[in-house]
Amino acid sequence: MSNETVTYSLEAVLTRIEGKIDNLQKDVNQKFDQIDERLNKLEVGQAKLTEKVEGIDNRLKSVEGTQKNQVWTLIILGASAIAVAFLTTFSKI
Repeated sequence: MSNETVTYSLEAVLTRIEGKIDNLQKDVNQKFDQIDERLNKLEVGQAKLTEKVEGIDNRLKSVEGTQKNQVWTLIILGASAIAVAFLTTFSKI
């Protein structure tokens, strides 16, 4: 092996290092921008899902209210039918 000495100026070495650092900084900035964009999309998607869940919740409350009314109507109709049957049975006596 031969020992060859290569000399570079300090300015050239520092310029190369600075260029590499600049390239790395650009890559990091691009990745942060991509992450920020994806995060914004997630936030928009979450807002849409929240809105849909609230809509479903409101519809469920409406259905529950309707079911309660139907149950009470059936109770009243059943009681009325029992009362009519009772009255017709005992009114013949």
